[in-house]
Amino acid sequence: DEIRKNISISEKNDGLVLCLALNYGGRDEIVDAARKIGKEVQEGRIDPDKIDEALLSQNLYAPEARDPDLLIRTGGDVRVSNFLLWQISYTELWVTPVMWPDFTVEHLHEAITEFGQRERRFGGLKT
Repeated sequence: DEIRKNISISEKNDGLVLCLALNYGGRDEIVDAARKIGKEVQEGRIDPDKIDEALLSQNLYAPEARDPDLLIRTGGDVRVSNFLLWQISYTELWVTPVMWPDFTVEHLHEAITEFGQRERRFGGLKT
């Protein structure tokens, strides 16, 4: 009921994207993408030497989705928990001890404010 309510409230939003992964595993997603590409190689539609990051990304569950800029981890656990393992390679993490049901708009503002103060280098060194 809560999920349906939130979908209804936010269905016309066109800025921020919220991704909730229910019964999802990042390792499964990568294995499924590899299996899909493997079948295409086996059928002769893909040259194995042409497999690259872009091809793997195109075979993930939601290839149209951008890689996240910010991952908010509720509940105080300092780990990613098998969530979007491929996509979060350059994602900023923000951890809060607040459990998801108690997470408020104020917590979201706090996360976004802190995120806005970070220097993002996408794997590069500060120059």
